Amino acid sequence: MRPDLTDARDGVQGRRLAATARIEQSIAAAGAPACDRAFLATDFAGARAAAAAADRAVAAGSDPGRLAGLAVSIKDLFDVEGEPTRAASAALADVPPAAHDAPAVARLRRAGAAFIGRTNMSEFAFSGVGLNPHHGTPANPVTARLDPTPRIPGGSTSGGAVSVAAGAAWAALGSDTGGSIRIPAALQGLVGFKGTARRVPTDGAVPLSTTLDTVSAITLSVRDAVLLHEILADRSVALAGRPIASLRFGVPRTCMLDAAEPAVARAFERALAALSAAGATVETVDLPLLDEIAAMHAHGSFAAAESWAWHRELLAARGDAYDPRVATRIRRGATMSTADYVELVAARRAWIARMEAALGPWDALLSPTVPLVAPAIAPLVASDDAFFAANNLLLRNPFVVNLLDGCALSLPCHAEGELPVGLMLWGAAMRDDEILDASLAVEAALAPVRSDERLAASSR
Repeated sequence: MRPDLTDARDGVQGRRLAATARIEQSIAAAGAPACDRAFLATDFAGARAAAAAADRAVAAGSDPGRLAGLAVSIKDLFDVEGEPTRAASAALADVPPAAHDAPAVARLRRAGAAFIGRTNMSEFAFSGVGLNPHHGTPANPVTARLDPTPRIPGGSTSGGAVSVAAGAAWAALGSDTGGSIRIPAALQGLVGFKGTARRVPTDGAVPLSTTLDTVSAITLSVRDAVLLHEILADRSVALAGRPIASLRFGVPRTCMLDAAEPAVARAFERALAALSAAGATVETVDLPLLDEIAAMHAHGSFAAAESWAWHRELLAARGDAYDPRVATRIRRGATMSTADYVELVAARRAWIARMEAALGPWDALLSPTVPLVAPAIAPLVASDDAFFAANNLLLRNPFVVNLLDGCALSLPCHAEGELPVGLMLWGAAMRDDEILDASLAVEAALAPVRSDERLAASSR
């Protein structure tokens, strides 16, 4: 099994394997078929220079940075000094290079990251599916090992997740407005942490929804998620190290379990059983507040209204260069009145207060990250109806946390040999440390169960 970033960093610092050797492995993976269409641009020279600087620091007894010259990919949404930021859209094909790093990029750079390249994404981050008609869609490299049918990577941080799953990057910088970190993480068997939105500045990133946008990362493990959150949020995470037997989890029956595919339902129930067997308190609960979300958005959404404000002039000038499915959703914002928007803001504020009160008894809520395994690409390319049906299902569960202004982590709960399934731990705003701490305990509790299932499968 591939070590995580934390192991790799410790290896560089301990001189067990040089950062320059690690970066060559990442570069080789970036050029392999599993990474096809994951990158829109690569900077192998820059990555090699950053890795070499880390090795020189180690040799001199200096600090190589918390990322120690290891490869990190950057979603094509963030400004990197000297590079154009096109948000994977043909409409921004001629934008000039960025003058400065976005704050999130600058923090990664200061931590010693080796930026291996800019990754593909749903155009303007407006989809949980991950299709891109301009640059092509990277196929899910994890499902490809089990099934020759090309399946979606999940979006909108599609290429970022593929870069990590395929071994080209140790972590991927991305964004999460309605699940764009957690969806591809779930569909590719990775860890995706959406922190509280206000923790990390969104400056220097093309916005989708200024209310909901969150800067986050996709990683190989929960402890890597802790590391990346500390770097991006420029803060220390306080981990209590609570044992699994001390944790109390709520499992909402309302909405979050609806339409779960059999593979998802099996993996989710198996995970709940494992947590209960390990001593955790796992309680199902009705959460009728979730049924209010649709009515709250009867006159429009934050993403439509706020993206329309940003895109309306560009759409007027270059609308024919947009993915029609993206343009259609952005244009919905034109019909939302100022009064509708103000009412949505007020309704959300009141809903958050009631939700936070309702969530009080639990250390975290547990839900499937998404209710389906990665569907095949071809039917979603061919049919608008199939695309939007899948997109709505993919966004449904993770969007709850964005609307809540909360935090959530998706970690794998499937067994070896099964299509990836994500388990989402979630809670209210500013509970990042508690969610990360609980996720470490859950990850450890599920590890032997997933191994046992793998061994059982191999003997059948």
